Amino acid sequence: MTIIRFSILGDVVRFGARERQKLTSKGCNEPYKDRYWCPKKKWFNTEPCPFRCLRECENYQAMCGAI
Repeated sequence: MTIIRFSILGDVVRFGARERQKLTSKGCNEPYKDRYWCPKKKWFNTEPCPFRCLRECENYQAMCGAI
């Protein structure tokens, strides 16, 4: 079993041995196949997050307690 690492460094998205330019400005909802990357959870969601950036997500969590 192989684990594929997904990371965003600057404007480059790396997944496994492949890399490409980042499509979103903040790295939130960065698409990979049929999933969307969440930098807060460091995991993929099945649908896009409603927040535009990580800061918006953190503000919501600070006001509401949890996502």
